[in-house]
Amino acid sequence: MKFAMSYSCGKDSTLAFHKMVEQGHKPVCLVVMVNEAAGRSYFHGADPDMLERYSEALALPMITCPAEGKTYQSAFEAGLMKAKSMGAEAVCFGDIDIEQNRRWEEERCKAVGLLPFFPLWQRGREEIVYELVRLGYQCLIKSVNRTVLPMSLLGTLIDETSILAMKSAGIDICGENGEYHTLAVDGPVFHKPLCFQVGDRIEMGDYAVVYIK
Repeated sequence: MKFAMSYSCGKDSTLAFHKMVEQGHKPVCLVVMVNEAAGRSYFHGADPDMLERYSEALALPMITCPAEGKTYQSAFEAGLMKAKSMGAEAVCFGDIDIEQNRRWEEERCKAVGLLPFFPLWQRGREEIVYELVRLGYQCLIKSVNRTVLPMSLLGTLIDETSILAMKSAGIDICGENGEYHTLAVDGPVFHKPLCFQVGDRIEMGDYAVVYIK
């Protein structure tokens, strides 16, 4: 089945993408929500230049959907309609177990006549992060909640060492509560590694981010 990937640039959506391809489905495009005011992708903060590099690295056209709070739903549905016009029959999401998010995504897919797929649904948290490492994905830690994780993790990869640090901190190992965010930069679904540079660290209240450019 031909599918569009609802892509955040992070580890979970990248693994979900991998699982769809592994099951024999064919990707036709990436759909990325962009914060209209900030000019960056929602949640993971990829700028337009980086999004273009993702499109090249994954060898897929990207549909960017600029939106703000009030227009998020309509912008996402418009993006899905574009994906459908490109041949998509389904949409893949990287959600794990947050029912509210899944219902919203199912409703958006139903509205435009596409089938929703959730390859990671109800899978164990540790199982997911260890599978990413086992498969050879390189996922860069871009932000951390400083109240639960050390800033020293910024700019490092998800690996045995960082996983152990997260387990020791007692957090959700997948960061589902915003404990950390990642950018996937290489792995089996990438046709070439993402070109990037690690820049300055910035503290913003309880959070700290590293500028990836």
